[in-house]
Amino acid sequence: MTELKGVGVALVTPFQENGKVDFAGLEKLIRHVSAGVHFLVVMGTTGESVTLSEEEQMAVLDFILEINAGKLPVVFGIGGSDTRAVGERMRSFSKKDVAAFLTASPAYNKPTQEGIFRHYKHLSEVSPLPIILYNVPSRTGSNVLPETVFRIAAETTRIIGIKEAAGSIEQVMELAAGLPEDFLLLSGDDPLLVKHMACGGHGIISVVANAYPKRFRAIFETCVANDYDKAGKLHSQVIPLINDLFAEGNPGGIKETLRHLGICEHHMRLPLYPVSKDHSQKLYRHIAELGEQ
Repeated sequence: MTELKGVGVALVTPFQENGKVDFAGLEKLIRHVSAGVHFLVVMGTTGESVTLSEEEQMAVLDFILEINAGKLPVVFGIGGSDTRAVGERMRSFSKKDVAAFLTASPAYNKPTQEGIFRHYKHLSEVSPLPIILYNVPSRTGSNVLPETVFRIAAETTRIIGIKEAAGSIEQVMELAAGLPEDFLLLSGDDPLLVKHMACGGHGIISVVANAYPKRFRAIFETCVANDYDKAGKLHSQVIPLINDLFAEGNPGGIKETLRHLGICEHHMRLPLYPVSKDHSQKLYRHIAELGEQ
């Protein structure tokens, strides 16, 4: 799946003040990010998928597919804590122009490593599309350990990569050393992009690329060119923003940034709530310092 190497963007879902999906804002966002990223990720955590009904999720996906018109690969997030329900939703999926599913390990019920393996094995058996597993312990409550990822890579056919967001460069190094070369190793941590690439990673699914797609593509391409001194300098320019972006939660920080950039509003669905005024001003100062997008 070489089409899913590079910079993917974990798209936000813009909302109107009344809570309805803001399709005009979504169109503006898609046209903005498409100028820089390599692929789109729809209905991940950043897209607030847990507060959208399945009907709303599919409406958002259909709209994005229409606007994208086949220009970029699209990855669609389907997840949950009931293996059978996730599998049935994947099995019945019939949309064209979707390259793969992204699915996080089950949250809240905190399965063992054996349970995580069997979860992904079942999904691999029923899915009509390739699957990227998503390891994000800060949200799921359990870490998909490298040995489990190695087993998934060796014993399933549909699992083609991992979005690794444990925040541990040591874990990235272990994965890079033990995974097959054709198994995608994508970062889920914006601050670790350059280090991740230096370990042998294949790219990133980025939150910050909603706002700065061209900058993240430039960092990635500089890493590919093996110019890590320059890549580090480019990355360091956005690190102050990244460090503050998640201080009051995701996607609150990136939505506030997008509001300052005039791309979409900052509205979210409860229990998420926009960032404080003080934090908004801090993000605005970072945007002013960065200059052009």
